[in-house]
Amino acid sequence: MSEEFPGYKGEALNFLKKAGAEIGDIIRITKNGETYEGILIPRSEYGDEKHIIIKLKSGYNVGIRVDPTTHVEKIGVGVKPTFTPPALPKQKSDLPKVAIVSTGGTIASRVDYRTGAVRPALSASDLYSVVPELSEIAIVDTEILFSLYSENITAKHWSETAKNIAKHIEKGAAGVVVAHGTDTLGYTAAALSFALQDLPVPVIMVASQRSADRPSSDAATNLIGAVKAAATAPFAEVVVAMHETVSDTSTVFHRGTKVRKCHTSRRDTFRSINATPLARTENEQITMLVEDYRERNPSRKLNLKPNFDEKVALVKFHPSLNPQIIEWYVDKGYRGIILEGTGLGHVGNYCLSAIRKATKNDVIVAMTSQCIWGRLGMNVYDTGRDLLAVGVLPLEDMLPETALVKLMWVFGQTTNIEEAKKLLTENIAHEISPRTLHE
Repeated sequence: MSEEFPGYKGEALNFLKKAGAEIGDIIRITKNGETYEGILIPRSEYGDEKHIIIKLKSGYNVGIRVDPTTHVEKIGVGVKPTFTPPALPKQKSDLPKVAIVSTGGTIASRVDYRTGAVRPALSASDLYSVVPELSEIAIVDTEILFSLYSENITAKHWSETAKNIAKHIEKGAAGVVVAHGTDTLGYTAAALSFALQDLPVPVIMVASQRSADRPSSDAATNLIGAVKAAATAPFAEVVVAMHETVSDTSTVFHRGTKVRKCHTSRRDTFRSINATPLARTENEQITMLVEDYRERNPSRKLNLKPNFDEKVALVKFHPSLNPQIIEWYVDKGYRGIILEGTGLGHVGNYCLSAIRKATKNDVIVAMTSQCIWGRLGMNVYDTGRDLLAVGVLPLEDMLPETALVKLMWVFGQTTNIEEAKKLLTENIAHEISPRTLHE
């Protein structure tokens, strides 16, 4: 594969070299009596060696398969594609200071027009420059902590993120915005909710489903809402800021322990589960939606607890689940297992022996439900009562992913099994609703 012809190889590359064409040039391809003219553009490095891709005058891209009857000629020199980011807007000295920490994800990405793929490319400073409205809201301090797709973020990154946020808060930030990918955003939001205790100011996790340079991007609306909340919101909690609907009219703030991504591509993909969103911003006005929240208090001292133990597993029950999977985690030295059970908190009775082995070996086994709404009721059926009898801890309406993160965090705080059980079932960051209302 040639660096001068990214994505091209084999026969297609030979045709282009013979024609003396370069990326960006205008070429004419004749084949089977048909003629195609357009701009030669790069293609995916994973493509075959038989096709040449051109952009037609209509704006559409087409691929033409080359064969011995194909003729390629260069008919014009095109302008090579470039991108020059706009200058940073001037900042007003009397505005609150907000830190934007970038960890990666679509909100910190651009479309790679060589391939059409989305690649992590925008720095946090780029985000600021392409959303100049931020200069009217806050003095923005930007930092790139990671440049990762969210599926590559682990518990070690949660710890580093928490420490980084604490650094900005200690420096006097009125709030911190963390740019993150959507796919595992709920996990990180939960992790920060436990790691950042007694927050004095808001920590706003923000993401987007579509990159900032797409016409339908949700990045600007979400980022503006996030920075507005970080600068002026009355609450001091970890929340996720995303579109409330598919329209650009409002951003809603979900508590970090009660939020789940519910759609692969919709801009309003995130929902608060078994809870009301904390707040909403519309027309740059923030409205609180609940009365029970931690109030902003810059004089409050942050209690940083950033340690996590990765020896915790999440097991989703399904018919014919092999109980040896549970035993494998016990044998491998895992300290806790979160079960994602059916309905009110059930697994097949053929798993009881493996679960009993786990609890007898001081492995915490806790139950959540794979249902989206509602809470556990393990005393209703004998299946649930049998699980309680062998030591399974019911976790009320805690989300399975939040439970996993919390148990990792719990074992980062203590090695004592009884203390760990107490911490796991204690409502620390609104992860357990006192009652579940019908929606």
